[in-house]
Amino acid sequence: MIDAHCHLADETFSDDLEGVVARATSAGVEAALVILEAGNGQEAKQATRLESLWPAVRFTVGVHPHAAHEYGTNAQRAVDAVRDQIRRTPLARAVGEIGLDYHYDYSPRDVQLVVFRAQVRLARELGLPVVIHTREADQDTLDVLRDEGKGDLRGVFHCFSGTTDLARAGVDLGFYISFAGIVTFNGAENLRDTARLVPMERLLAETDSPFLAPVPHRGKRNEPAFVSHVVAALAQLHDVEGEEMDQYTTANFHRLFRP
Repeated sequence: MIDAHCHLADETFSDDLEGVVARATSAGVEAALVILEAGNGQEAKQATRLESLWPAVRFTVGVHPHAAHEYGTNAQRAVDAVRDQIRRTPLARAVGEIGLDYHYDYSPRDVQLVVFRAQVRLARELGLPVVIHTREADQDTLDVLRDEGKGDLRGVFHCFSGTTDLARAGVDLGFYISFAGIVTFNGAENLRDTARLVPMERLLAETDSPFLAPVPHRGKRNEPAFVSHVVAALAQLHDVEGEEMDQYTTANFHRLFRP
């Protein structure tokens, strides 16, 4: 199994990072994709520590839409921060998480769009996939990916909680759709219906830890060891054995994010 999106560099894990890694590997999680905030020195330091504990981890670097306001309309400064940190992070495999969040609007929407577009262009320049965060911004997100991706952009819609139409549009763009613990929640039947429609060759499983722990751990701090519950839920939705779904999501991960 692979946790396709987690925040192990977050300070939430600083006191027991060794235990988190040990529990993940004991649960059969072979690797994880860890998200880093561009310019965050604390996360960069913890990422170095994490590499020594779990050599199979890989990283992404990006400016989250919540943080876009820190760069204002100077998108080049955001791009420079991401480019520089990727250069200094040999295990970086993607630009992200990046995108648009019109639910919280922590950054002005025009600023989010400028910073998002610039990072998509950077990903194309570097030949890297993108990890997309989108919330209540479906059409603008798709417009940016189409306009700036030029048809040759790879990536994933992470922690998917959107509509079936958005999932279909993502698959049509050649993107992967990654589900987190939400797919196990009691009130998430619509999301499960969407997950059933995503082809298995486009599925990924993630925790988005420390957030959104799956049933039966809901309400606790999430961690990569719990990704097995997401894989099991996806297997049930596609009426296959857990091992088969594990094989699909693992192969999909390696196809998108080079070793």
